[in-house]
Amino acid sequence: MGVARNRPGVRIARLALAAGLALNLGACFRPLYGPTASGESMQGLLAAIQVDDVNMAQDQERLGHYLRSELIFDLDGSGQAAVPKRYRLKMQGSEQVQTPIVSSTTARAEAGTIVGTVKFSLESLDGRRVLTEGVATGTATYDRSIQRFASLRAARDAEIRLAKVLAEQIKTRIASVLTVKTNP
Repeated sequence: MGVARNRPGVRIARLALAAGLALNLGACFRPLYGPTASGESMQGLLAAIQVDDVNMAQDQERLGHYLRSELIFDLDGSGQAAVPKRYRLKMQGSEQVQTPIVSSTTARAEAGTIVGTVKFSLESLDGRRVLTEGVATGTATYDRSIQRFASLRAARDAEIRLAKVLAEQIKTRIASVLTVKTNP
């Protein structure tokens, strides 16, 4: 077996096989933010999305506000002239707070984890056609303190971080659909 590895013919065959696979598979990949199948720029397609308010449960609206703000900036934060909207992004979300670590001496939670789930749907502006829909899920942790204000501020910062994670997931999924649509 050691002799077969050192033979130049085997090396060349393996190299040719690897190069052939690389060339064949190279045509399967398309850059996410490169030219789309329709020929439009990805930036233009993302800027044409109108982001609706996030439908959240009562007392959870703050996460919805942060998420909508992040998406508006991520999709059309170019500062360029307004692009006519062709799509509508509808979202419905929820959040839960989990406390995995509890101090045995004070019986207080030392950390919290915010779990956010958002159902989203990208539709044509008139609502006749659904281009894609899905669910984005994310978590953000924070430390809880004996000081009430510090705990509230840490929880709010965690909500902002969670909104950024969810916005990035939604943007990436929408971009992956829009990049292959020939007539979006």
